[in-house]
Amino acid sequence: QEQLVESGGGLVQPGGSLRLSCVASENIFAHEQMGWYRHPAGGPRELVAAISYDGTPIYDNSVRGRFTISRDNSKNEVYLQMNSLKPKDTAVYYCNRWRPGVKYDYWGQGTQVTVSS
Repeated sequence: QEQLVESGGGLVQPGGSLRLSCVASENIFAHEQMGWYRHPAGGPRELVAAISYDGTPIYDNSVRGRFTISRDNSKNEVYLQMNSLKPKDTAVYYCNRWRPGVKYDYWGQGTQVTVSS
């Protein structure tokens, strides 16, 4: 059974930080590249960062230098450290596998991040 559970979101002021966590079932996490996505209200879901199984990260230009993705393969967990948050970062954040061009049907509940003063 596939499972993705995201946590760590909340309300933060501009310039603040949050750390998101995601626990994935073994059948999702094992040997897969994992990604953090965000879905702002009224907009499409987009990839913000991804990490290979051996820890090589990639970032969208909008978050490079502010966000850091990491993973713990022993725990089936992936993390997103978000610093210098901006109002435009406001969205529901999800984790999932990442393979270019592949769309996934199953998603977790996500975690809401709101950046506002």
